[in-house]
This record gives sequence, C-alpha cells and structure tokens, in this order.
Amino acid sequence: MPFARTLIDSAKACLSDELFLSLVHRRRIGRFPNLLNPVTFNEQMLRRCLEPDKRYVKLSDKLAVRDFVADRIGPEHLIPLLAEPPNFTQAVFDSLPSAFVMKANHGSGFVKVVRDKTRVSFEELSHLAKEWLSTDFYRVARERHYREIEPRLFFEELLLDETGTVPPDLKFHVFNQRSGKPIIYILVISDRFGVTPRGDVFDASWRVQDLTFGQYKKSPTPVPRPENLDQLLATATALSQDFDYVRVDLYALKDKIYFGELTFTPGAGVLRMRPERADYEWGRLLDLTHKQSSDNRRSDGRARAWSNHERVELSDGIARRRRPH
Repeated sequence: MPFARTLIDSAKACLSDELFLSLVHRRRIGRFPNLLNPVTFNEQMLRRCLEPDKRYVKLSDKLAVRDFVADRIGPEHLIPLLAEPPNFTQAVFDSLPSAFVMKANHGSGFVKVVRDKTRVSFEELSHLAKEWLSTDFYRVARERHYREIEPRLFFEELLLDETGTVPPDLKFHVFNQRSGKPIIYILVISDRFGVTPRGDVFDASWRVQDLTFGQYKKSPTPVPRPENLDQLLATATALSQDFDYVRVDLYALKDKIYFGELTFTPGAGVLRMRPERADYEWGRLLDLTHKQSSDNRRSDGRARAWSNHERVELSDGIARRRRPH
C-alpha cells in the first residue's frame, strides 16, 4: 500500500498545475472547470490559485498577516502569541502553559489544540511539527501563493468560552462590489474540534441560507445571532476592503473579537457547494475577469492602508479610518 501511494503521489507531481486542478475539480465538483473563461465561484478560485495577486503571499502567512491586522484594526484583535521559536525544543515545550494551540503558518489544517499539556508529550508534538514543516503546501492543492511562504511553527493562547468550548469559527465571505455596501455571507462552523462539527450559512442579517459547504452538515437548530454581529461585520469589512473578495475568519468571545486568518482561495477552487446553483450565484458576485485590472492597480499601490499604516477604528459597528500623527 505505501508503494502504491508513492506511485500515485509521483504521478500527481508530474502533472501541470492546470491539469492537476482540472482533474481534482472534476472529481470533487463533478465537471471539468472552464479555466479560460471562469464563471462559477470555484472556477474563479482556480484562476486565483494559478495567477495569485502578489499580496496574497504575506496575507496568507499566518504570522506575517498579524502586522497587517494590527495596523488595520488594532493588536487587541490578535490572539495572544505565546511563542514563535526558530526550533521546537524541549525547553520551548516546557515554557508553554498547560493549554495552548500549536500551528504552522504556511497552509491550512496545521492546527493542534492542547487542552492539557500533561496529556501530550514533547516527542509527539515534535514529530507532528516536523511533519508540518516538511510539507510543501503548494504541492497539496497547487495554490501558488503558498509556495513563497517560509514554513514556521508558532503557539497561540487557547480561546475557550464560558463552557470550556472553542468558540465557533465565523468565516465571513466578503464580496466588495464596485459601488455600494459589500455583500457578506457567514459560514459558522460549530464544534470544529469536537465529534460532530456543523456548518451553517447566514447572510449579513443573520438569515439562514439554504447552502452547505464541503463535508459540513447543517445544525439541527441554527446557532443564535451574535450580540456583536454589527461589530463583527464592521471588522470583516475593514480587513477586506482592499480586495474584490476575501474570506475573513473571526472569533467572538464574549465582547471581544479575535482575528483568525485571511483566505483568498477557499477550498482551493474545489469546494463543493450545495445546491449547485450557489457556485454560479457566487461566481456572478465575484466577476473576477472584469475586475482583474482594477485589482492589479490596487496591487501596484501595495495596499495603501497597510503601507501608510492607516488604522481603522471600529465604533458602533462602523469602520472608520485614522492616520497616525
């Protein structure tokens, strides 16, 4: 079996990015994508994988993006960083608190929640860390912006609510139209690290949508509207305003809002959406083909709000920009 897996992996490595992505799209979505004239949301995400905006590299790096977030909305929205060691050693492990989260910065899925350090060994975590850091995440799904991220390990504070549960992932899919307010859909992933993770989709008014992503099933009863929904929407809008589309992941813990990550190619362009028409509807929202030139002009400006260290103040659910003195 390991030999057969090696042969399969070797064969995949020989495929061009375009052919690899087309075959995976066919297997997961059920049809070959139109890469020359992308229409659906997934097809347009595939084009992003193949022709990424140069800004995606730093903003997809889970460590480098912290500077952007701190400048844009303030460092208080960052999950406290416990360590970012050049090497993971026994001394680093010993210095960590009893509960923490271990992550890698260069891809998706590199997350290990440790609730009690006495129940895990340094050797176990070290083995996992080496596995992560040796993974070329670009080769996993051919998202080209990830190949320029240098793999690094880091440790964050473990966020828990009053019941001792990791708060839900709030994934804000933000479509910034050429004029007017952004269109936002929110995927709420509950019990992500539990036995039965669920995924519910809402619009910006917290109306539940008839939509599912990937393997996530809907909750028997949709999660209640967050009390600070307006503030969450304002935060997602502030972090997304330089892009026609980006997914902004946030956590709400009591009255605090914490940043998770920015994702520019969710699902690497092979994210199954049900009903299927949603793939086309979100594709129409994106319209990347006609907006590519305007995105490139913004890219040449190197995200003015970041480079000029503009700060967005969030008050009463409204994003306000402030320049430093």
